[in-house]
Amino acid sequence: MARAATTTDAFNAIAEPRRREILDLLSGGERAVNDLVSALGLAQPQVSKHLRVLREVGLVEVREEGRQRLYRMNGQPLRPIHDWVRRYEQLWEERFELLDDVLAELKEEEHEHNGEPLGGADAAQ
Repeated sequence: MARAATTTDAFNAIAEPRRREILDLLSGGERAVNDLVSALGLAQPQVSKHLRVLREVGLVEVREEGRQRLYRMNGQPLRPIHDWVRRYEQLWEERFELLDDVLAELKEEEHEHNGEPLGGADAAQ
């Protein structure tokens, strides 16, 4: 199956690590292109290309102030990603709770077997 173009939706657009970095930078507020170029250590054309992709899927908005272009993040297109990840967050939270229970049982068994405080003999000192 052919890979979808990066401009089709937010999922594809943020698959690129540099675009996620740009969103991280913009999460703190509006920034000029030159600020993004400096922060990322990339050439201006590369940053502009990433910004164009993010703008096409609606993740960033731009406004002109004189000769500057100022970019800001629009979080609304991230909502479907947030909702999708949330399902897995709940699943993993349940699994980690089960793992915590298993670890507590193992520590208790070790304590009963060795007759030592939890954490071993060194923990009592």
